[in-house]
Amino acid sequence: MSNATISDDEAWMAVLARDRAFDGRFVTGVLSTGIYCRPSCSARHPRRENVRFFADGTAARAAGLRACLRCSPDEVSRDERAALMAIEAIKAAGQTLALTDLAAQCGYSPTHFQRVFARATGLSPAAYARALQKERMAQVLTGAERVTDAIYDAGFSGPSRFYSAAEERLGMTPSAWVNGGRGVTIRWAVVDTLMGAMLVAATGRGVCRLSFNEDESALRARFPEAVLEEGGEGFAALLGEVVAAVEAPGDHSHIPLDVKGTAFQEAVWQALRRIPPGETRSYAQIAAQVGKPGAVRAAGSANGANNVAVLIPCHRVIRSDGSLGGYAYGLEIKQRLLDKERETNRG
Repeated sequence: MSNATISDDEAWMAVLARDRAFDGRFVTGVLSTGIYCRPSCSARHPRRENVRFFADGTAARAAGLRACLRCSPDEVSRDERAALMAIEAIKAAGQTLALTDLAAQCGYSPTHFQRVFARATGLSPAAYARALQKERMAQVLTGAERVTDAIYDAGFSGPSRFYSAAEERLGMTPSAWVNGGRGVTIRWAVVDTLMGAMLVAATGRGVCRLSFNEDESALRARFPEAVLEEGGEGFAALLGEVVAAVEAPGDHSHIPLDVKGTAFQEAVWQALRRIPPGETRSYAQIAAQVGKPGAVRAAGSANGANNVAVLIPCHRVIRSDGSLGGYAYGLEIKQRLLDKERETNRG
């Protein structure tokens, strides 16, 4: 693909997720059918070996392909152009831009532009900028030999700006991020609950792991270089709040979390936290809520990538046919969590 900013692997993942944020950035050529589509096309996904990516419709037509009648890849709406323009502006700036400035550049009122952008990406412009910065920091830190080198590789002007952003958004310090938690103290406990044995672990910023039927060895595998301390006086109060969130469902959004995810995962997790206790949503409903109705599988994957059970209530997502679907800790625990929430609501 001639668009050097997008690799074929990234393009294919966008197609699988039917990610509308990539519409207009490339088209997907399907050699077996002779057509080319938008990344977000709702048609059945082709086999990977039959796919070739093109920078635009002109390049695809030069290769002998014709436009898909379902998704009309050569037609770009004003809203799509506005969202793409804003995305490029955010990426170029490397930081959050004022909503009023973005809206003015695109010729929209701030309120309307916020809706347009959220429909295209699943996030507000500010949340999108934060998620991009977080992903960039994680990418450059992974495998970096020196944090200083990573700071400039990520496009930051200097250490002070980088560390300010990292401390706000990553929880752990950058060096700890590179080195499996080195320099970070994680307090933890395994407690008996109505759902069984529950592991709760937290950094100084908030809960970083909540799971069932796991122990210290599982936690150490995630943070091999962190200092793990069992219990602790300061940890006891937080632990009590977490146990209450499991055994007495309600609004526990005040409990601090120390988690990270991609822009799409973050949008899904935000949607999960908006599901009222005792209610459920389908994977399709979650995908639609974050502005990507075709990305049902991707929504399921983001749901499964949640490291903080209950506090990010992935158990409230079921299949469209009403069946429970999957759950990392078993369907019995998922059903018991839902039953407890419904019982609390009735009481």
